Amino acid sequence: MGLPGLTRLDHIGFTVPDLQQAHEFLLDVLGCEYMYTLGPYSSDQNWMAEHLNVHPRAVMQQLHFYRCGDAAVFEVFQYSAPDQGTEQPRNSDVGGHHVALYVTDLDAAVGYLQRAGVTVLGEPTASKGPSEGQRWVYFLSPWGMQFELVSYPNGKAFDNDRTEMPEARPQ
Repeated sequence: MGLPGLTRLDHIGFTVPDLQQAHEFLLDVLGCEYMYTLGPYSSDQNWMAEHLNVHPRAVMQQLHFYRCGDAAVFEVFQYSAPDQGTEQPRNSDVGGHHVALYVTDLDAAVGYLQRAGVTVLGEPTASKGPSEGQRWVYFLSPWGMQFELVSYPNGKAFDNDRTEMPEARPQ
């Protein structure tokens, strides 16, 4: 039955090494809207460990909120912590992740990113199976975080004809 009261995704939070660099990328390259800033936060007790699963002496130096498109809200943190890791996980690593952004014209968006000097990973790929009708490509933020552009202006096969794809339905 699932989580009682769940209605939607609220926001995506991620930590960056340089909040100013992330701010410029999110505003100037992606076109997100800056909303507000909070912080710093720290604790002499174990609050940080108990509530956020970080080192007890971690300092959340500052966080910025951004709206991106119609719904995506990014909560972007900059921390300092005695045990802070600095290597970006790949998708194949435990904890690996990416943020997928929907665009109406994938080729125009890829060209824009390339002109802006953003690292685009390969060429757009056409999906098959339940996601047929979708094209996608990954790109990297200046700090190495993985993002994805996706586009399916005519829908995906899964959405267009569910009766012919029983493997796409939960059992």
